[in-house]
This record gives sequence, structure tokens and C-alpha cells, in this order.
Amino acid sequence: MGHLARWAVRRPVLAIVTFFLTFAVIGALGARFPGDMKDSFDLKGTESQVAQNLLAETSGGQAATGASATVVWGVENGAVTDASVQDVMTPKLKEFAALPGVACVTSPYGQTYGSDCPEQQQAASPFPLPADIQAKIDKAIAAATEATSPISPDEQVAYATITFTSSTDIPVETARTILDDVEAMNGQDGITVGASGQVLAFAGTEPPSSEAIGILFAIVILLLAFGSLVAAGLPIVTAVFGLGAGLSLVTFTANFFTVATFAPTLAAMIGLGVGIDYALFIVNRFRQAVQAGHDPKDAAYESVKTAGRAVQFAGTTVIIALLGLFVLGIGFFNGLAVAAALTVGMVMLSAVWFLPALLSLLGDKALGLRMPWARKHKQWHPEGGRWAHYGRMLQRRPWLYAIASVVLVLVMAVPFASARLGFPDDSGQPTGSPARVAYDLMADGFGPGSNGPFFIAVQLPSALDEDSLRSLIRDLNETPGVARTIPNEAMVPVSVKQHQTITAVQVIPETGPQDPVTDQLLQRLRTETIPRAEEGTTMRAYVGGATAVSQDFTKVISDALPVFLAVVIGLGFLALMLLFRSLLVPLIGALTSLLSLGAALGVVTAVFQWGWGASLLGVTATGPIMPFLPIMVFAILFGLSMDYQVFLVSRMHEEWHHTGDNALSVRRGLAGSGRVVAIAAAIMASVFLAFIPTPEDTIKLFGVGLATAVLVDAFIVRLVLVPSLISWIGPRTWWLPKWLGFLPEVHVEAEGSDDEIVDDDPELVGAH
Repeated sequence: MGHLARWAVRRPVLAIVTFFLTFAVIGALGARFPGDMKDSFDLKGTESQVAQNLLAETSGGQAATGASATVVWGVENGAVTDASVQDVMTPKLKEFAALPGVACVTSPYGQTYGSDCPEQQQAASPFPLPADIQAKIDKAIAAATEATSPISPDEQVAYATITFTSSTDIPVETARTILDDVEAMNGQDGITVGASGQVLAFAGTEPPSSEAIGILFAIVILLLAFGSLVAAGLPIVTAVFGLGAGLSLVTFTANFFTVATFAPTLAAMIGLGVGIDYALFIVNRFRQAVQAGHDPKDAAYESVKTAGRAVQFAGTTVIIALLGLFVLGIGFFNGLAVAAALTVGMVMLSAVWFLPALLSLLGDKALGLRMPWARKHKQWHPEGGRWAHYGRMLQRRPWLYAIASVVLVLVMAVPFASARLGFPDDSGQPTGSPARVAYDLMADGFGPGSNGPFFIAVQLPSALDEDSLRSLIRDLNETPGVARTIPNEAMVPVSVKQHQTITAVQVIPETGPQDPVTDQLLQRLRTETIPRAEEGTTMRAYVGGATAVSQDFTKVISDALPVFLAVVIGLGFLALMLLFRSLLVPLIGALTSLLSLGAALGVVTAVFQWGWGASLLGVTATGPIMPFLPIMVFAILFGLSMDYQVFLVSRMHEEWHHTGDNALSVRRGLAGSGRVVAIAAAIMASVFLAFIPTPEDTIKLFGVGLATAVLVDAFIVRLVLVPSLISWIGPRTWWLPKWLGFLPEVHVEAEGSDDEIVDDDPELVGAH
């Protein structure tokens, strides 16, 4: 990429033209061959995945094509079967059936409404059956009707199922109408009404344009930093072009990888943040060179030799950290890793190709349209600026600042010690919300476990093997913690089909899906009940369901985590050791990254699990932390923290190489890069925070987690802890054993760069 950047400086017009042509082709590729994105947790080798695969076979591999929602209602007095209740609910169900995108509404009162309802077929034997067999079948049908009834046994609760024509293209107006009508009906005529379903989850809030909000924040910060409208706009333009190309590649990549539906938003969040930051470092270096008296074209070349090389190193580090997710062996992570890595790669390419060409072409105009608050630049000595003074302050008591910063970060990490990993459900929704009302009504009418049943895939020794199935069902119902099963023993004669050896058993726990007792029940089923039922037979049973998937997902991640950490941290350690020819610098970089991660996860736990400040951030649901969050945040954070480590410590290392004075190196490193690192972190955190208002909880989690991680890592770890530690340790910081002297030297700052260019600029508002 270095040759590309230098060519862009020498031939700016040609470089810009080829850039647009290349990125246009990339955009057309994504538009012409878009892949389908889906939230698939394919956990190969886990019991829940085996269960899911077997259950798919029971329907001939066909899965339901349309999404669904549930409307639940209950009464305190009377029964849901009363005519007065039916007169209220039935017309409303008919209205829902007439909404755009609705295929069918199945009423608990025995009717279906809609244009695409499945035909109800009455199973009938082609010939008369013996009386005893017919009686047995009739009894089983009656038992099945009772067990699967959408009306609770006490007739206090009932539910209707709304099936949509598509699983993705559901009109927002339809979902919002259902939610609004349910909220309006709730409490009227003595009826409590709620509604649940993922399709309704995003209808209550209009998703904001988070990218635009993030860009707006970035523009404000850049204007304050540069005092120039053009200079502030260049990083934005560069990042947006790179982001567009990256998202096009993400769309195209979905043809080959399992890419989650929220992956483009996550990629946009990361790509926009790092893209603006990378362009910021290059523009800032260009401005420094111009203000130091360099010709604009020479300044553009200087920015390529220095900041450009640092951007390449930093971007490559982020990509390696993201691709390290492949060692987990989980397709879900592979798709997220590729999506984020491609986006980072494109914004990095835009920063070292498009931006240098623009700087070379614009020349002095790249710093034009100065703001009223921008002051005329005056030269600063490396030892005379605010960041150098800040460095002197740290060096008076480096041990004190190092210990204080570590203690502060550890305190922030404390909540994560109590974190529960899992997939949240509607139990964490605000009291009175439609989803929470529906959850509570289902728990009251059908038992807490009805909100999170287990699904057991059973492989019978032979078709129509009623005895084996009945024995398993009996053992399941006798297991402590099991409320009931569907089918029960009475339903067995109609639960197995001719020529079918695979059947499903639904197990409803006595407790809710988030209750630790339910987790214990899962382990009891897998380790005690099912093995006992299988003993001496060829029958095999596998437990699946949302709770089982959550536990299996967490276990898979836990088992693979040591390998992942070893790969990512090991590669990062090696890269920093080659760059700084030191053992302590990469060790400090790796360990301090873990501190930043702990603080971020602690804040996430406090907000999303404990509920601290949740309302201020627009968080409507609290519960367990999604199991993939910690590892994804670490992958992203490790790359970003290495960025700041490189940009900051590389300046210290260059000064150490020239002066041999450790204390002087720390101060000049802070003077050279401290300000731009602070600005970059502020921009990136602003971009991440801009995604918090989105209605998708996953993106909220990442927004809070990554924003916290960046702020802690930049302002506490990199700008306080790291310089304090290097000052405290002294010259030994740069020690490398002689037996490692064969290692090649890697330079971020090109040989012969202008070391007198510093970043301690008085143009920031309030500078004097």
C-alpha cells in the first residue's frame, strides 16, 4: 500500500479517477449479487444443533417461511371464553388479518382469518377401525386438543397467532398498528392485552440514521480540532467512500458466509469510526508539515511516509484481530469477522489512496475555509506545549498515576464478575409494555416455562414405536422441574407417524427461561433423565430450544476462548515487539487492553443487566448479556487499542532512538501524538454512541460497550497508565534480550521524517 499512496501523491488526478472506478465496480458487485443475511447460530457438534437438524427433518427440511407474532389476553373476572370477551377480541383479530403483510390469524375460538390460512384437514381412516383402537385414537386426540389449547386450563388467558407472508419484508406500519391497537385495548373492558414477537420488536421506535448522527458529531469535533471546514470534511468524505465500498462487499460476502442481519450496522459502526480516525491521522500530519513550512505536495508525501504507514500497520492489526475469530470455528462469528474486516480494509484503502491524492491535488486549499475561532499558527517547541507539561506532571509521581488508573479501571470492571451470559427475552422488557404484558400473561396462564420450552428431538428405534416414546415421556414428566410435556402419554398414539422415526417432544419447565433452576433442569435432562431412558435401547434423544442453544453457545465460546486469546494476543505481541524492539512495550499493550475490556464489559453489565442508567440510554430491556458480546468487543477493542498504542508509543520510541532519554521521550511522545489520539478517541466514541438510539438491543450493547472501551482505553489507559508505566520503569522499557537481536526492524515512522513536527497546536478553542 505504500507504493499506492506515493503514486496517489504524484498522480492525484489519475489516482482519484481510478479510485472512483474501482469503488464503483465494488458497489455494483454488491448491488448485483446481494446475499441473504440471517441470524443463524450454527453450533456444529453441539446437542442443540443436532436437535435442530433432526427436527427440521420432521418437516421434510421445510421451515416456516413467514414470521409470526402472538396476541395474548386475559381477564381477572369471568373467562376469556365469555361472549363479552369474544365480542371485543374477535373483531380486532379480523382487523389484524386484513392488514398488509398478514397471511393468517388463528383465533383460540376455533376460527382462522386471512387470505392465506392453511386448510384444516380432518384426518380420517380409509377403512373402519376396531372399536378399541378407535377409542384409543379418540382419547389421544382429545388429550392433544386439551394439551395444545390456546386457552389456559382456568380460562383466564388465551392467545392468537398472527402469521405474516414473509419473514423479512413486513410492513412497519402493520407491526406498529398491531402494537398501537394492543396498547389501546389494554385495560379496557376488563381485558389485559399484550403482544410479542420479534417482528414487533422494532416497530415501536423509528430507527434513527445513526451513521448521520455519528458523522455530525465527528464534524463538530474535527472543526474544533482543525479550525478549517475543508480539513474537517476530508476525513468524513474519505471514511464515507470507504464505508460504502465496505458495506457493498459485506452484502456480496453474504453469498459465501453466514452473515447476521445486524452485521452491516456493526460494520458501519466500526468502519465509520476507524475510517474517520485513520483519515484524521493523515490530515493532521499533513497540516503539521504545511505549518512547519513544507510545500503542500511534499507535506502530502510526508503524511504518507509517516501517518500513512502507521495507518496501514494499525488497520492490519485490527483486521488480524477480527479474523482471529475464525479460530472459534463458529460460522456466526466468521460472518461478523469478515464483514467487519472487509469494511476496515476498505476505509483503510480509502485513507491511503483517495485521501493522499486529494491532499496533493488541493494543496493549501486542504486547510482552507478557516473558522472564526481558528488562530494563526505559531511554532511550539516540543518541550513547551500543554501535552509536554502534562507529561511532566505524570513523571513527578508516575507510580501514583499508574496505580490510580489501574484501580479506577478495575472498579469499573467489578460488575462483570456477576454477569450472566445468555440471550435475553421479554421478561426484561419494561412493566406495562406489550411484550412484557404478553410474557406475564403466558406465565400466569400456561406456567413460566411456557415462555421458554425445551424441544427434544427423538430418534425412535422404528416407526410407530409407541413404547419407546411413552417410556421417554414418562421419565421426562417424572423429572423434578418439569411441568408437563407435549405430547403426554395419552397423546402418544397420534404423536408418531407411519414411516417416521423422528419425532419431537416439547418439555415445559416449571420455571422461566432466565431462572438458574431452568439451566439446572437442562443439565439434569441431558445427564440423568435421557441417558437413563436410552439405556438398553437404540433410541436417542437430543435437547434443543432457546435455553439449550444459549448454554451450548456459551460453552463453545468458553472452550475456544483460550485459543482465540493466545492467537490474537500472541500476534499482537509479536507485531509490537518487532515494531518497538522491546519485550515490555508489547506486554504492557496486551495487558492494558485486557483492562480496557474488563471496564467496558463491567459498564455493559451494570447498564444492561443491573439496569443502572438504562433509561437514560434508552435501554428498555434488561437481562443476561449476549454470549458473543465479550469476544466480539475484545476482537474489535484489541485492534483499536493497538492502534492507539502504535500512534502514541511510536513517537516515544523514535525520540528514545534519537535521544536515549526515556523521560524526554515520554514527554515528546505525548506532545507529538497525545492530542490527536484524544481527538481520534473522542470521534470514535461519538460514532459508537450515535448507534445507541437504535431499537436493536444487540447494536445498543455494542454501542455502549465499544464507546466505553474506546474512552477508557484512550483517556485512562493510553494517555495516563501507559506513559506513567514507561516513566516509572524507565530505560528498561526498551530492553530487548540479545538473543532476540536477530529480529528484523520494522518502522512505522519512515527514516528521515521530520521529528520536529509536533501536535501540540494552539488552534483548539481556548488554547493560548
